[in-house]
Amino acid sequence: MRELVMDTETTGLDPDEGHRIVEIGAVELINHMPTGRTYHQYINPQRPMTADAFAVHGLGDDFLAQYPPFDRIVDGFLAFVGADRMVIHNAPFDMRFINAELTWLGRPSLPESQALDTLALARKRFPGSPASLDALCRRFAIDNSSREKHGALLDSEILAEVYLELIGGRQPDFGLSGPANTSSDGPRQTRSWRPGPRPNPLPPRLTEAERAAHRAFVATLGDSPVWSRYGGGESGS
Repeated sequence: MRELVMDTETTGLDPDEGHRIVEIGAVELINHMPTGRTYHQYINPQRPMTADAFAVHGLGDDFLAQYPPFDRIVDGFLAFVGADRMVIHNAPFDMRFINAELTWLGRPSLPESQALDTLALARKRFPGSPASLDALCRRFAIDNSSREKHGALLDSEILAEVYLELIGGRQPDFGLSGPANTSSDGPRQTRSWRPGPRPNPLPPRLTEAERAAHRAFVATLGDSPVWSRYGGGESGS
């Protein structure tokens, strides 16, 4: 199962007011394990940055002017995402911006069902508790000391760790599942794990003195001790 843990940074809070995406970051997971493959792109929003947004992520107009606009990165972005699940903290916010950008280009929107919202997942698991990314890092003892400002790739890397804790840890099946049949639109089907025989039997741990003591004890139990019915053939008879 392939998942993309993802985050975006924007010029503001509402695409209906003309705000745009300025950064996308994503971390690839396969069967809940990071592969080391990432996606990261700064984007020229072709509009001024708001002061409030700049205070959050520190991406200014001069810096972003050197990067391509969304229409020049959209194909690479969609190719990376494919039809696989996107894991996003406060997914409705990011999905609204992504789909606004796609709509402005006349592209089909990504289905909301393709996104898994870790904010909703955290609120369900810890009702009434703070569920921000920083709060979840504190809860799970995840180091986010490098997060002085928001950054899409850094936040995706941190969110990947948080997500794996939310679903039960980095290896939720402890590697005991058999080979997986995966698809982008359905759950993983796994084969039950069963232990096999040892390739080399363990050596006996009894000493000869212990064996002799056992034979002497069995000899005191009479002519037909029950022990001999269960493979205890060392009765001395």
